[in-house]
Amino acid sequence: MAFDSLSDRLKGIIKSLKGQSRLTENNMDAMLKEIQMALLEADVNFKVVREFIASIKEKALGAKVLEELNPSQTVVKIVREELIALFGEDVSGFTYKSHPSVIMLVGLQGTGKTTTAGKIAKYMRADDKKNPLLVAADIYRPAAIDQLRTIANDNQLSFFTLGDKVKPEDIAIKALEKAKEEKYDAVIVDTAGRLHIDDQLMDELKEIKNRTHPDEILLLVDAMSGQDAVNTALAFYEKVGVTGVIMSKLDGDARGGAALSIRKLTGVPVKFIGTGEKIDDLEAFHPERMVDRILGMGDVVTLIEQAQKKIDEKEAKKTANRMMKGEFDLNDMLAQLKQLNKLGSLGGILKLIPGMPKISPEQQAIAEKEMKNMEIIINSMTPEERAHPDILRNSRKVRIAKGSGKTSADINRVIKKWEQSKEMMKMMKNYQKGGKIPPGGMF
Repeated sequence: MAFDSLSDRLKGIIKSLKGQSRLTENNMDAMLKEIQMALLEADVNFKVVREFIASIKEKALGAKVLEELNPSQTVVKIVREELIALFGEDVSGFTYKSHPSVIMLVGLQGTGKTTTAGKIAKYMRADDKKNPLLVAADIYRPAAIDQLRTIANDNQLSFFTLGDKVKPEDIAIKALEKAKEEKYDAVIVDTAGRLHIDDQLMDELKEIKNRTHPDEILLLVDAMSGQDAVNTALAFYEKVGVTGVIMSKLDGDARGGAALSIRKLTGVPVKFIGTGEKIDDLEAFHPERMVDRILGMGDVVTLIEQAQKKIDEKEAKKTANRMMKGEFDLNDMLAQLKQLNKLGSLGGILKLIPGMPKISPEQQAIAEKEMKNMEIIINSMTPEERAHPDILRNSRKVRIAKGSGKTSADINRVIKKWEQSKEMMKMMKNYQKGGKIPPGGMF
């Protein structure tokens, strides 16, 4: 995940700082050098880093941190505030001025623009309760039209195309006319990209802009491209007038420095981040939340929002009620596993919970494989076996092992997990009876 390296370095610096009984100019300079190196290694622009470090030092001295008996908290507070300022104020979300609003999605080829157009439409429908129209205006890559059509069909989204023989600006205008007639709230125009910025591309984008008067021109940049992302943002901003940035591939090995540099160097805010390849993997970008993640403070608000969006509330309540009644069976365990999978990777979930230890990619892979195996094994059981795990004797385990491609030992591990969970539910029920947990608490 992007920022992992920066996060590890900063948390290490903060930990060592907490071990200092007093802060002197010497160990403050050493700390600032460590922070500087961490930012540069994260691919943050060197001019941005220089200003950032100077600002921290100025504020730390102004706050007379050196005179404090426990200076670490003040320094962490200053670092946090400066990181938030570096990201810029929170301007996430779409601007809906017109009806329908026009959203132009622009960017270089290979950044995942067409997939992101689908993500935007899904986000608008789910989070903003809007009815969007996806428009295929990339006439140079016929596969882009087919790809956007497939995304729309798979997710019950509205789609518009005039093929690849019509000018992009004419496609955009016709789509806008259709949107007005059929009462769509927004038009999302998936424009063409290039391998590099050229005059033909910019002229085409300017023509679409001049004829459709978009509320938003969103630039998609690849977080993996480092400082090239900043240069791309500068060029598009100067030539087309970008209103916001979406950073893709922040779930990969990107160092994340581009996100920290773009706002400072271009004035263009990062509005959304792509956190995976699925249609739901688009998050509104909140600087404070991202900074808290980087500093290891978690992000409970985002976790709650994801749970509200992705977890079936009725199913969760049903399972919770059965648990409190002591009726927890393997069907309930399976339902829990499916709900947990909807929230994303295990490592990603743990990062949002304050104080949770970081797990390595290897540990995450092992844990997720175990969860997947549990699903396969439970699905290989009969309805009666899932409802009454106590009847699982050796002959049944052998049959389930053959059907699931696992071993009897694997079956035993699932049963042990169920027994442990059931025991925990009994304890919670007893606590609730004793008044230690309010009714409905814990869930």
